[in-house]
Amino acid sequence: MFMKKLKNLFSLFFTMFKIALFTFGGGYAMIALIERELVEKKKWIEQEEFMDIIAMAESSPGPIAVNTATYIGYKRGGVLGSAFSTLGVVMPSFIIIFIISLFFDEFLSLKYVNYAFRGIQACVIFLIASAGIKMAKKIKADLMNIVLLSATVVLMILFTLFSVNFSTVFFILIGGGIGVFLYLFSLMRSKVGKSSNGIAGKKQSDAAATDIDSGKNASGTEPEEKSNVADGDEKKDGEIRLRFNDRPNNANPAEKGIKDKERKEGENV
Repeated sequence: MFMKKLKNLFSLFFTMFKIALFTFGGGYAMIALIERELVEKKKWIEQEEFMDIIAMAESSPGPIAVNTATYIGYKRGGVLGSAFSTLGVVMPSFIIIFIISLFFDEFLSLKYVNYAFRGIQACVIFLIASAGIKMAKKIKADLMNIVLLSATVVLMILFTLFSVNFSTVFFILIGGGIGVFLYLFSLMRSKVGKSSNGIAGKKQSDAAATDIDSGKNASGTEPEEKSNVADGDEKKDGEIRLRFNDRPNNANPAEKGIKDKERKEGENV
């Protein structure tokens, strides 16, 4: 277990050391190499996460290469991984600058060194442009990203042409503020939509219940029950009367005697 962690730490150190050793032009030129090494080859991070790391590293204080290496090292190996990764990314520059400082004047006086620096400058422009184009292609093509990217490019070109002193930090802060505002606005609108849908659903359920109750009253369900009871009572009374009328004549002798007497008196008259 210990050897596995140690191997991981040294892998972080040498990976960042190799990236920093062959990078000229600062952290922006290093973005393309970091992406190719960590995303495409080693697959330590995903492309979307890499985009988030670059945005966070650019927004936080310090060089973008150091911030990126610190984050990736912490993700892969915790605090020690962060330390090894950061040390690996700064060591090549430190060693090279220290050696050059020993004979700086003699170094700059060499004609071949000047020609080499001119070629390196052209390559640095290509590296930065390549990294920017790759990141632009992989950004989600929604309205906010398109508008912010277009506005930033146009404003930077105009400010450069007219020599307007406007720091790139302000572009970062403005873009971050707009992103937070749009996120809060969409969150608020989704909450309002959910609450309105809940109220509408409740109203519909109440209306459906009211329709059911009114349908029962209109169809006469309860009066029908009462009428059925009344019909039952009438049937019972009819059966009683039928039974009474269908009784035989000898069922009531007293009544028969009275009727016979009245009949005889009628005959005598």
